[in-house]
Amino acid sequence: MDLNKLLFSLKDCKCGKEHSFRLKSAVIAEGITAEAGSILKESGFPQRMLLTADENTIKAASGLKESLLAAGFEIQEHIFANLTEARAEDVLLIRSICGGADSIIAVGTGSVCDVCRLAAYEENKAFAIYATAPSMDGFASDTAPIIENGFKLTRQAKQPDVILADTLVLAASPGELKAAGFGDMAAKYTALADWRIANLITGEYYCPKIAQLVEQGLNKVMSMADRVRENDTEAAESIMEGLVMSGLAMSLAGSSRPASGAEHVLSHFWECKKLQAGEQTELHGKKTGVASVLITKLYRDLAAAPSVTAYADMTDWDSVRKAYGGELAAEMMKMNSPTVTDDIDPAAISERWPRIRRVIFDTLPETDALRDSLLRAGAATKPCDINVDSELLKLGMKYHPYMRHRVLLTRLLPMIKTEDEDI
Repeated sequence: MDLNKLLFSLKDCKCGKEHSFRLKSAVIAEGITAEAGSILKESGFPQRMLLTADENTIKAASGLKESLLAAGFEIQEHIFANLTEARAEDVLLIRSICGGADSIIAVGTGSVCDVCRLAAYEENKAFAIYATAPSMDGFASDTAPIIENGFKLTRQAKQPDVILADTLVLAASPGELKAAGFGDMAAKYTALADWRIANLITGEYYCPKIAQLVEQGLNKVMSMADRVRENDTEAAESIMEGLVMSGLAMSLAGSSRPASGAEHVLSHFWECKKLQAGEQTELHGKKTGVASVLITKLYRDLAAAPSVTAYADMTDWDSVRKAYGGELAAEMMKMNSPTVTDDIDPAAISERWPRIRRVIFDTLPETDALRDSLLRAGAATKPCDINVDSELLKLGMKYHPYMRHRVLLTRLLPMIKTEDEDI
């Protein structure tokens, strides 16, 4: 990726922000594992490093350690057994053992990277990522979703200094992981719609140029749907670049808005309820892909109404607390004190509904078309594909917006009534 060209494209952006990011280098190319050490050395990456992976990702990164040693790096290792979730206790573990290192390199995908980026931030260490699969959009992010007290919170974290990705390794990764990355990219449709709608309703910051960058990556990835299941280096590279661009977009915007909307919050709700029940969760991108289909259908169905009448927020908070239960309910109430709708004028929703409808129709594909793309890529499309039963589906669709202090169209539903019925 040409980061200088990217920054130049954002120069003198009319959104009012001066755009920058910490990432120095993102090298996504075929056969670069052997060059990983020299690339990091040339970037000025500190020599004493903690290499963190799990048993699966370290196997995928064959040749990486040898390349680092050949370049003169001093390596301390920590290999997790199988890190499927990024938890606060794992962050504390990495923080406790990285004292002798000046840098951390995360070898893997979502959970390993999130644990390491938060540890690097809190310990002020240089940070690099060697990606082993194009499975999620957080590679270039400066935030980390971490499970703490059973609740998934987004924490400020360290954007990597360098991202390395060998397309041969990416293409050879399990099909499920590549499909998850495709699903996470598909989720950008609804994320961008929510961002634009929030801007219309509240005047929340929005940057058209950042949105356009995400859309460009999204469109390229969607065009690769039929090649995702194959060991296709071009498809793997496109997904990886789209995912890295999404992470950079979040950094450039100063929030996760360009890449995360109602579909991500719905996924987080399912995940937290599964954890609450002591059940295993599915891959992040697998869940967000399914959620994007559901939210796309909901939004397009909503947009069929030519007008709405809006009222003050009519949320039944007793029902919300019951839906979350236990510690989740306590964390949710803290998140909603004050609630995000306090400063929203209902009249603004009614008056701007035609523009909201236009955003939906202009931004979101037809639901069947989105579902078809996901299927061709081998991605999940239905709640049953991710072990979400009808009850959890119902709870999630109604109560997920309360997991974040953020204006989502789904969060406005308790304020909206169509001509015929309550939505």
